[in-house]
Amino acid sequence: MLSELYIENIAVIEKASIRFGKGLNVLTGETGAGKSIVIDSIHAVLGERTSRELVRTGAKSAFVSASFEELPQPVFDTLEELGYETEDGALLLQRTISAEGKNVCRVNGRPATVAVLRELGRLLLSIHGQHDAYELLSPELHLTYVDELADEGELLSRYRAVYREMEHARREWEKLQMDETNKARRIDLLQYQIEELENAGLRAGEQEELTAQKTLYGNSEKVSDSISEARACLEGGEETGGAVSEVESAADALLEAARFLPALQETAERLRAVSYELQDCREALRDFAAQLDYDPARLEEIEERLDLLYRLGLKYGGTEEKMLAYLAECREELETITLSEENAARFAADFKAARKRARALAAELSERRRQAADALSRRVQEELRFLDMPNVRFEAEQTPCELGPDGADKLQFLVSTNPGEPPKPMAKIASGGELSRIMLAIKTVLAAHDVVGTMIFDEIDAGIGGSAAGKVGKKLREVSGSRQVICVTHSAQIAALGGTHFRIEKQVSGGRTFTDVRLLSHEERRAEIARMISGSDATELTLQNAEEMLRRAEKP
Repeated sequence: MLSELYIENIAVIEKASIRFGKGLNVLTGETGAGKSIVIDSIHAVLGERTSRELVRTGAKSAFVSASFEELPQPVFDTLEELGYETEDGALLLQRTISAEGKNVCRVNGRPATVAVLRELGRLLLSIHGQHDAYELLSPELHLTYVDELADEGELLSRYRAVYREMEHARREWEKLQMDETNKARRIDLLQYQIEELENAGLRAGEQEELTAQKTLYGNSEKVSDSISEARACLEGGEETGGAVSEVESAADALLEAARFLPALQETAERLRAVSYELQDCREALRDFAAQLDYDPARLEEIEERLDLLYRLGLKYGGTEEKMLAYLAECREELETITLSEENAARFAADFKAARKRARALAAELSERRRQAADALSRRVQEELRFLDMPNVRFEAEQTPCELGPDGADKLQFLVSTNPGEPPKPMAKIASGGELSRIMLAIKTVLAAHDVVGTMIFDEIDAGIGGSAAGKVGKKLREVSGSRQVICVTHSAQIAALGGTHFRIEKQVSGGRTFTDVRLLSHEERRAEIARMISGSDATELTLQNAEEMLRRAEKP
């Protein structure tokens, strides 16, 4: 359940901390006081889309945090999958929205994304209002509600797995259904390309190696002259000694002198080491010189090979790696086409077998849905009679359709609000007040199958009054017996039934508007309910009526 909501710099709310209780929590206040801002804040911390316009004027950012306790098991499972931990079974969601529109989200103090908040939010809390009723009763969702009541998650999962197998086999079968002319043409092209690439004897890195050799051969005279000059410097000539002999002589001379000046010993040894290194360099140059046998025929071969690789690269990819990858793809495609008749027959058989199993599962699913739809219609009808809607007929119309991801059923809720009229789609018939009560009736029936621990009803009493509002309040309190219910209301009857009552007040100070959320005492509740009854300053009579309503609400 939602234990505490903290709001900072959201619209006209500068700071507010709301500690909700178990059971039925009610929020009341005059129109425009900011009740909707509390709901907007909850939407925000649950990862719903928000606007930077939500940030209070003059503030750099807005902040909302929500603490949850007594979490249902699916929340723990999801937290584990997402890599988050909980302490003492509690959960803290936080979201900061900057004036520039940037978001910072956290789950139990650790960074998160808006998508993570949204995924957790759908398991923690559900919000319903007049506009939500239209979404709740849209035909796209009706099948989901019936499945919740039927509790057919396992059967539906099995069906969806078989349906995916069927669709995979169908797609593969269709890809292999190529006409013979196109097949022969494609085989000829693939065979030609494979032969051309195989005959080329491609090797990864060959172009780079050949280009280096071509560059060397093209500059072999310069390289040879440079090596000869370097060797002459090291080896010397008839009249001059080379670097090797000169350094050796210097080392010998210092060694002789070191007999009388020992400090020269280290320098002499260093020169000796240099002479050895120079000898190694001289031998290396001799080896390089031996490799520079310039062969014009070899250069011509290299140029022809590079030209072939260039032309192949233009057709099949710029590098040997890409050309080899294309060769592998051609071989695989040729094998697939060659075996297409055999593969097509296999996929066709797989498709037909999966379709048969899918139809059998869909038929079983349809029958169970039919039973659940009948039960839902009957129980919703009972709830509507309690909510002062005895003449409303509610039906769940189930019609067969082609196999799809959810089975072979289309389902929509129909309603007739006047005797003698046939049931029609709900969006075309029901008014806002009627939709609110129908939605409450459906959620009451589905409450036992809903893992969400907190339900929020935003002005569900809009458009109704009198005894109907009282019965809506009793139904809300009934639902709150098994879960936490938070209700924003203008109805005194509903407000009197709350176990925890908050008043939302708007004040103007220093030219700025501020909204405060305050937990009411018994006396304050009496005054607030009296205000809601009279719509103005409370009289002694309205205060007595309010006290009587509170007294009756305390009775079971």
